[in-house]
Amino acid sequence: MRIERFPIAGSFTISRGSKTEAVVVIAEVRDGAISGRGECVPYPRYGETPEAVAGALTEMAEEVAQGLDRDGLQRRLPAGAARNALDCAFWDFEAKASGIPAFRSAGLATLRPLDTAYTLSLDTPDAMAAAARRCGRPLLKLKLGAPGDALRLAAVRAAAPAARLIVDANEGWEPETVAAHFAACREAGVELIEQPLPAGADAVLEQIARPVPVCADESVHDRASLAGLVGKYDAVNVKLDKTGGLTEALLMAQAARTMGFDLMVGCMLATSLAMAPAMLVAQMAQVVDLDGPLLLTRDRDHGLRYDGARVSPPEPALWG
Repeated sequence: MRIERFPIAGSFTISRGSKTEAVVVIAEVRDGAISGRGECVPYPRYGETPEAVAGALTEMAEEVAQGLDRDGLQRRLPAGAARNALDCAFWDFEAKASGIPAFRSAGLATLRPLDTAYTLSLDTPDAMAAAARRCGRPLLKLKLGAPGDALRLAAVRAAAPAARLIVDANEGWEPETVAAHFAACREAGVELIEQPLPAGADAVLEQIARPVPVCADESVHDRASLAGLVGKYDAVNVKLDKTGGLTEALLMAQAARTMGFDLMVGCMLATSLAMAPAMLVAQMAQVVDLDGPLLLTRDRDHGLRYDGARVSPPEPALWG
């Protein structure tokens, strides 16, 4: 177990605040020459800190040494960052020990390259428009959730008229104004709105028209939270740090599809080691948002290969 820090290119701002570095926790499962790694991002929104997550993983070391496996882990730890890191480390270890790629163990025939969204940090309309113009990406994710969001939408749309747009308010809108925000999104040609209202204060979504599909993020964690979203959301964002790892993420994605939800696969600010297992779930998704490494000043060795918006599957030297 170790805590690592990766500087962000500039700063990253959402409705809850800004940061200048990505702080991740690495779990490693080792037996002789074979080792498996997993990376997680402790998230303050859920009461997690790097130190607490690292401590939880350290406490698991003896149980792992005594034979705790991936199935047992699901019962031993709750969904969250700590379980994610260890779960993904188990997947990586199993792949390296058996010679069977993780995607095949997950029931996938192959791993395809995918197109990812590129995130524009919350800023002034002019700054976000300049960023949209500069990056030239085909699918932009706009961080919103502050006064002036309609101006931000209009500015980005004018700067990138051909780009597909999705927005993420990070719980930053209010029930009284959400309909007006929806109308502005529709006017700008937005394709998906992510978590417009605070989790637990989103009942109004069941009572008003949703002219643009709405995706749950903070309101959804694992399979147990899906039933409460019916009628309020059109899609769910599967993030491994919320589900507690790839094992639950795959099961959650299947359950969500059965219930009629579209899928988005997202990420926290992290390196390619965190993106790699999410690539498996992303094979089923309508929207992929795995751009974390693109927002850092450096990635780790053997990182995912990004060619514009296209991200290729991980090499075994990285994960899986």
